[in-house]
Amino acid sequence: MVKAMTLRTQLVLLQVFIVLAIVLTVGLAAMLMQERQIREASQERMIAVAQSVAQLPTIVDAYDDADPAAVIQPIAELIRDSSNVAYVVVTDDEGIRFSHPNPERIGEPVSTDPSVALAGDMYVGTQTGTLGESWRVKVPVFDADGDVMGQVSVGILESALREDFLGDITGFLLALGAATVVGVVAATGVARIVRRRIYGLEPDEIRGLLETREATLHGIREGMLALDERGDVSLCNDSAARLLGLGSPAEAIGRPASELLDDLTALIADSSGDDSTPQRLVLSGERVLVARAAAVRVQDRRVGTVVTLMDRTELDQALRDLAGAQSLAEGLRAQQHEFSNTLHTIGGLIELGEFDAASRVIERAGDGGALSHLDAPDGVQDIELAAILLAKRARARELGVDLIVSDAGRLPSGPADGDLSTVVANLIENALDAAGRGGHVSVAIERDAGGDTTILVEDDGPGVPIEHRGDVFRLGYSTKSDDRQRGYGLTLVARIVERRGGTVELSPATAGGARFAVRLPAAERVGVPT
Repeated sequence: MVKAMTLRTQLVLLQVFIVLAIVLTVGLAAMLMQERQIREASQERMIAVAQSVAQLPTIVDAYDDADPAAVIQPIAELIRDSSNVAYVVVTDDEGIRFSHPNPERIGEPVSTDPSVALAGDMYVGTQTGTLGESWRVKVPVFDADGDVMGQVSVGILESALREDFLGDITGFLLALGAATVVGVVAATGVARIVRRRIYGLEPDEIRGLLETREATLHGIREGMLALDERGDVSLCNDSAARLLGLGSPAEAIGRPASELLDDLTALIADSSGDDSTPQRLVLSGERVLVARAAAVRVQDRRVGTVVTLMDRTELDQALRDLAGAQSLAEGLRAQQHEFSNTLHTIGGLIELGEFDAASRVIERAGDGGALSHLDAPDGVQDIELAAILLAKRARARELGVDLIVSDAGRLPSGPADGDLSTVVANLIENALDAAGRGGHVSVAIERDAGGDTTILVEDDGPGVPIEHRGDVFRLGYSTKSDDRQRGYGLTLVARIVERRGGTVELSPATAGGARFAVRLPAAERVGVPT
């Protein structure tokens, strides 16, 4: 099997072909132009010689002599030698020669047709005479009355024209040959440079690398962005486009990274290209992403940055659900111990015969435990939201915070609203962190007749200073610590409210902490799927 030519060989052959084509085309055109110039110059010289001889008074007067050749032949030969033509032949009106390079031809009729010149016109063309094939000019000789009394024929042999042409073209051909050699050498150098620029790879290898890269980039689940030195996106895979809410990867190409992700500029600036690759949580719309940036260096020069994106939205939701389930389980265990202790107390009192005391213990137990406090009296009949409140109440008990759900409002059951659940969960979690052990958090949720929901969450924590109230909804801001994994709960709340067309207000609570008031329009009215 014949091995395919290498890329370097193909480039050399292609460029050599181009060089040869250009050289041959230019050379052929130049030779044709040179040949034409030689003929035109020879024609102009022959016409000038022929006309000067035909108008020479000595020649015209000699026609009346008894032997015109005696006068005309010496003059014609002198002019022939000085003008570098093959012959100067003068004839009468019958074509009888008065001059010829070969004196023996004088007195003989010419061997070619003289009719054009004898008719008073000029003739220019190639004919074959006694001296061979020649490029010639024939002009008439006029007497004083303007009548034609003869002709003058001046010619240059075609062999002499070819000799002149070949003599001039030899140097030109040498120049073309030198240009060809230089072109071939340059083509070889260019092929070497191109091969070095592509790291010595062959076309099949390059195609394989590209196919592998495309399959890898568009097949992995994590998003990937490649940024150039200016911070503009030069590469985006399908997962990155999906995580960024773009229709296709092409929409990201050429755009600054700061337009696609919040807080990405600082992440890129922190990346140094070593083993310590920075990462942080960012929000793309309402999607929580983990962004990791790494500098790309070629020969110790930074040429760009690669950013990988991982979706933490589902993970965070699963973690919140797990935390809620764990809190609920802990609450159930606490309730079990509570009822167990109550039953032991009641049993002991009965054995002691203290029936009245046992009755009082039963009355104090009421409806039996904390978990039953979220039913009709609390006004929350939405199953999903009630479950979240139960989980948050268990977490509040674990943190030592008193969580109170107001029964002033009504929240009847209805279609599931994920936005409402997310907003309530984040607001309560933020309030629990702010209140701390021994604190109090109150929650009030109410839905009006139009379906709009109002959420009020207050705590008795330290509150938010007035100069920072505009920062609490900014991504990454947190009063608890500088941990970059915190500070996105309230940002998510603000984005959901903005998308739903609602409002969120932060003000001081009556107990001294923070009071968040959120109004969410009905999901059906703003087109949110339920």
